Amino acid sequence: MAFQCQRDCYMKEFVTSVVSCCPAELKQEVNGKKETTKGFHVKLQDTILFPEGGGQPDDHGFIGDVPVLRVTRQGPDALHFVASPLEVGQEVHVKVDWERRFDHMQQHSGQHLITALADTMFGYKTTSWELGRQRSTIELDTPCVKPGQLQELEETVNEKIMARIPVMVQLLSIDDPAVEKVRSRGLPEDHAGPIRIIDIEGIDANMCCGTHVSNLSHLQVIKVLGTEKGKKNKTNLIFLAGNRVLKYAEKSYNTERSLVSLLKTGPDEHVEAVDKLQKSVKLLQKTNLSLLRDMAVLIAQSFKNDPHKGSFFTLHKKEGDNEFMNIIANEINTEETLVFLTVGEEKGPGLFLLAGPSELVTELGPQMLELLQGKGAGKNGRFQGKANSLARRGDVEALLKQRCKNPSSQEE
Repeated sequence: MAFQCQRDCYMKEFVTSVVSCCPAELKQEVNGKKETTKGFHVKLQDTILFPEGGGQPDDHGFIGDVPVLRVTRQGPDALHFVASPLEVGQEVHVKVDWERRFDHMQQHSGQHLITALADTMFGYKTTSWELGRQRSTIELDTPCVKPGQLQELEETVNEKIMARIPVMVQLLSIDDPAVEKVRSRGLPEDHAGPIRIIDIEGIDANMCCGTHVSNLSHLQVIKVLGTEKGKKNKTNLIFLAGNRVLKYAEKSYNTERSLVSLLKTGPDEHVEAVDKLQKSVKLLQKTNLSLLRDMAVLIAQSFKNDPHKGSFFTLHKKEGDNEFMNIIANEINTEETLVFLTVGEEKGPGLFLLAGPSELVTELGPQMLELLQGKGAGKNGRFQGKANSLARRGDVEALLKQRCKNPSSQEE
């Protein structure tokens, strides 16, 4: 069947009745974690909330004052997932999240237009597409698209938008001969009812279940951002349509203003200014590393020249790396001295190195690892790795000092 959202994509509110309400679960990802929400699947007599399909995400909205969190298709029915139960037979007022819906309409119709013109102009077939949250991607069956072709495609697409070409919906029976003439990637196995055709007048006729604009002028504008290498010798074309272009322009302008303030240059000089900054940073990093290496040698020599030095040396420094610690350990005679070094945040993550008599390091290394909540390994009198937290560094020192006489320590 065709839902009301497919018969009239511009309808924002609708009155219908509840057919069924059954307990259900919704599995979704929240902040990178998979969560399961208990609720109900509601079937309505008809709906203006589009169930996901055809590469288009589902609609959000309300049934009465109950939020609809997900809409999926099951054969001829749409299942609305809600957190609260609804009474079977009751009349309900359904409202769609129009901003989300219209955005999907613009991106989906934009995809149809780009797909059709990429085929007729260059013979590039579309093999799949994705309507993303920020930008959309069309997978073209070609290893590459030339820059000149991208520009020509974008210009032609926007010419069609300015020409105000109608977009019509046709419903055909599955045995209608006209079905064979339209572009399609096939019907789903559980398809039921008439075949729905989206016809961009004089440009494209495509089998599709999604929601679309009624005129290309409603797309406002399309911006082709570029391409990237796809899978299996294909190319992904990235684009924005309609309001997304306006939001992208606003975001880009705000970024430009921030860069003008930070770099103290005009927009045309930003690339050159950032390039100079990167070169300066690299030079400073190189100089800093050289100073750290020299400092490591001086620290070790200072310990070696101390007439009161003991058999234990410890040092923590916020700035540093594995090479910094290894230089110190190399300069000190670790056959006679137990060396414990750390770099990083004082009570946060960091790096560690324990060096000394082989048997002692083998014995103490795992205990140190546990206290620092770290990962590491050791051999030949050295044990080093990464610490999740250096907060118990003092406990490690106390453990090591118990095994050494006349300890000498330094802290920075």
